[in-house]
Amino acid sequence: MALQFSSFNDDRAVSPVIGVILMVAITVILAAVIGAFVLDLGSNQSENANAGVSIEQQSSDTVRVQITDIGNADNVRVETDGGSIPGGDTMSSVGSTVTVNGLGTDDTVTVIAVNGDSENVIRTYTHE
Repeated sequence: MALQFSSFNDDRAVSPVIGVILMVAITVILAAVIGAFVLDLGSNQSENANAGVSIEQQSSDTVRVQITDIGNADNVRVETDGGSIPGGDTMSSVGSTVTVNGLGTDDTVTVIAVNGDSENVIRTYTHE
């Protein structure tokens, strides 16, 4: 009389099934990555405009904005909800400055980097 171990016979197929599932998953992931490169899916995304600026208070109602790094921006524009910007509001090179005069309490100065059609707020200053 021979002994049979039926529980060992049932578990033999588990390892090959897991192997097949893993191979299919790897194949699908590889196909997606290769497809993304071949179809160049990320090429039409534009890069955010960036630049570095410093903002210094010159007097009780005046601040000076200066470009410290132009980054990839074509130019940097300064906007304010109070006060005035004599001499223009656009800068395009490192060291360029814009002075904002006549600021009152809680007036805001916003600095925007522009790169083609892309605009990005890079700094906001609230006057105290």
